[in-house]
Amino acid sequence: MELHNLKPAQGSVKKGKRVGRGQGSTRGGTSTRGHKGAQSRSGYSRKRAFEGGQMPLQMRIPKRGFKNINRIDYVGFNLDTVSALAEKHNLSEFSIEKLRELHIIQRNDKVKILGRGELNKTLTFKVHAYTAKAKEAIEQSGGTIQEN
Repeated sequence: MELHNLKPAQGSVKKGKRVGRGQGSTRGGTSTRGHKGAQSRSGYSRKRAFEGGQMPLQMRIPKRGFKNINRIDYVGFNLDTVSALAEKHNLSEFSIEKLRELHIIQRNDKVKILGRGELNKTLTFKVHAYTAKAKEAIEQSGGTIQEN
């Protein structure tokens, strides 16, 4: 066997349908598309979820609620979590860059400091948002907070 002798196994390759090539081919005339209707025309493409003119499922099911496109999702860090992370990783600054380095947050995450727990270490915060209670606790412990 050599490269010029290679060919597929017997019966494994079938010839495609040649439609619209005259009456003698058995596929002339309507070219296997049937008579009339949208699917017989050129350029036809069925919409997603089209059910033959019946009311589609996504329109039959009742809709509830709404999704606010202006919502900003934050990754929340409570003060007790911040304290634990600061001790574990020996942090003096709690910033977005540090959290990304430690793979705690992802690249596009926004960080918000929340007020649960106590802060037992003086830290500098550089985050996107914070609550009033968290700001008060941070300043009480001698830390500073900046909004990015």
